[in-house]
Amino acid sequence: MKNRIKLLLTLLIAVIALLLTFAFHLETYGRWLVTIASSLVALSMFVDMIKTLKSGKYGIDLLAILAIGATLLVGEYWASLVVLIMLTGGDSLEDYATKKAGQELKSLLDNSPQFAHRISGDQLVDIHVDDVAVNDHLIIKPGELVPVDGKLIAGQSTFDESSLTGESHPISKNVGAPVMSGSVNGDATVTIIAEKKAADSEYQAIIELVKSSETQPAHFVRMADRYAVPFTAIAIIIAIGAWLISGDPVRIAEVLVVASPCPLILAAPIALVAGMSRTSKNGIIVKTGTTIEKLAQAQSAAFDKTGTLTRGRLEVDTIHAETPWNQEQLLLLAASAEQHSGHILARSLVSYLGPDVLQPVTNLKEVTAQGVEGQVVGKMIRVGKLKYVTDQPIKSLSRTAVYVSINDQFAGWITFLDQLRPETPATLTELKQLGLQRLVMLTGDQSQIAHEIGNTLPLDEIHGNLLPADKIQILRSVKTDYNPIIMVGDGVNDAPSLTAADVGIAMGEHGATAASQSADVVILKDDLSKVAAAVAIGQDTMRITKIDVITGIVILIILMAIAATGVIPALIGALFQEVVDLITILLALRAKNGSRTSRQKLAEIATFR
Repeated sequence: MKNRIKLLLTLLIAVIALLLTFAFHLETYGRWLVTIASSLVALSMFVDMIKTLKSGKYGIDLLAILAIGATLLVGEYWASLVVLIMLTGGDSLEDYATKKAGQELKSLLDNSPQFAHRISGDQLVDIHVDDVAVNDHLIIKPGELVPVDGKLIAGQSTFDESSLTGESHPISKNVGAPVMSGSVNGDATVTIIAEKKAADSEYQAIIELVKSSETQPAHFVRMADRYAVPFTAIAIIIAIGAWLISGDPVRIAEVLVVASPCPLILAAPIALVAGMSRTSKNGIIVKTGTTIEKLAQAQSAAFDKTGTLTRGRLEVDTIHAETPWNQEQLLLLAASAEQHSGHILARSLVSYLGPDVLQPVTNLKEVTAQGVEGQVVGKMIRVGKLKYVTDQPIKSLSRTAVYVSINDQFAGWITFLDQLRPETPATLTELKQLGLQRLVMLTGDQSQIAHEIGNTLPLDEIHGNLLPADKIQILRSVKTDYNPIIMVGDGVNDAPSLTAADVGIAMGEHGATAASQSADVVILKDDLSKVAAAVAIGQDTMRITKIDVITGIVILIILMAIAATGVIPALIGALFQEVVDLITILLALRAKNGSRTSRQKLAEIATFR
């Protein structure tokens, strides 16, 4: 809004100056009006430039100041006015482009749930979403937004979670399935039980991330500043050379007007914000433009194991049965005995077989942290830790396992393993192809288990038995030779590591909740392939940004060389700048959709899952 007001004031001054000069023939007043306005803008830019220099950085604003000053000194005040319009108009166009590029982020806020239908006795009461309490029963009608995180307890329907996860296809859910706030119900009325308040729900966490991404400006918003010193030097050399050769000081103004660096100032921030918009559209929230650059330049990545490279839930791996029992019998009896237990391994057993095939259990007894025993098809079954199950001299396994006895005789064991995500191998391979040179696993799990899983993957290092401090130490060690480094984790246990890395990426639902303070990137869908997608988008965005900046420099140098001959008057040169501005903005906005090669790459990555 501020830049728009500046543009409107500049246009108003231009109209008044034109009227004074050509309608009322008061050319002197028109000249003074333009001179004062241009001088004030130049002074304001000079103050900002001094602040930039004091901070230890070099900005490219010097050329804009010189262009205004030179045109005023040689009496080309109309050219000065055009430069002034160009600068204020460029800032206003940047605001517009930023707004357009960030529409996907803002759509989250626009679609925020506001009301809920709560069941109170026999009545259905409409309440504000903030008044929903945990365990409230809520009705979700077709086409409505889910107001809070909950669980489906009646009905079945499809849910559109695209604004949350980037998943384009509606997901079918039955009773017992979790539903996320902000998802859109399909064509059937369902009932859910609220598991969180609105303030604690997934959608609110995402909104906070969006606000954070909007309020944290990218430090790398003026990539043109990298080229500021050589570009400024070239412009001044051409301007002075043209003056010395021609003997006409007006040539200085003609060259510097063309050299005004507004296109370069626009290129990087617009492209970076467009790139952030593109990641959001793909279910990835990137907080700053700086993060986009670091993703593009990343040389290494470290991964937590549980819940990141793996599914994060234990599944049956191997079954060993002692004679006379076989694997099927052992598994059926053990799962039947465990079917009413809430232990994670018990749930894994039941899930592996399915509840429909289990036999009834009687005389059930559960000993906390030890195991369960009960009667199944007339046999006494014990399942749990080795010492609880039997006194026989059986060697304990080093892996996660439950032991089984039948009628007080040791019958075997069942081991469990956290299974790899289906997309993990392809994702790591893709990261290698994208240029990452070092891939590392960091886990607090046992080293033996870490290597069993890690040896099947294209990893360069595997580290187990790590404390949080150990992970940070290894991250710093890898970073020494392969910088920048990415850390991918769940955003809760790995918060210190996410903070220590150059780019911390939080995975899935739990990561999105915790990452507002610890992670730089949040993957909204529990899908590891999104890490490769984030890197690919970052690289494509920076490629477009650099092409845009270099294109702007080349165009400006060509125009300066032509202006040095005197062919381009200062006023016409200033008008050419507006065309260059437009070209710059259009080139930068390509980052919103990406190059065709990048789109093909993302489509390929999407197939990993």
